[in-house]
Amino acid sequence: MIDVELGTGVTIVEPGNIYGCKLSDNVFIGPFVEIQKNTSIGEKTKIQSHTFICEYVTIGKNCFIGHGVMFANDLFKHGRPDPNPDNWGRTIIGNDVTIGSNATILPVTICDGAVVGAGSIVTKDITVKGIYAGNPARKFRDLPA
Repeated sequence: MIDVELGTGVTIVEPGNIYGCKLSDNVFIGPFVEIQKNTSIGEKTKIQSHTFICEYVTIGKNCFIGHGVMFANDLFKHGRPDPNPDNWGRTIIGNDVTIGSNATILPVTICDGAVVGAGSIVTKDITVKGIYAGNPARKFRDLPA
């Protein structure tokens, strides 16, 4: 861990690669997780093992991020990695969001209370609370407000 802003009651299970980010109060980070700089994790959020959270991701409070979830911020728009972070996408995950194991989250915004099914690929913003799944992820049903 390098240059991490830690809240109180944070649990980090080793090994992991966590640097330049903010972890709020009572966050849980499972083993084999990488969280890169310029990222913020809200209080009481749980991130399970083998998850990769790239730069410029903000995750809200009381979220659950399943095993092996991958966040991506460089869409290889020119057919190769873009070395300029100013061109990378930003991802915002609202509060009370659940993301199932092995989902892939591209630079999007996901509203409060949404559920993303295991193995789904989120390519567009999720603006209405519901259960989303598939490739690309689409809404299967609403959830109560």
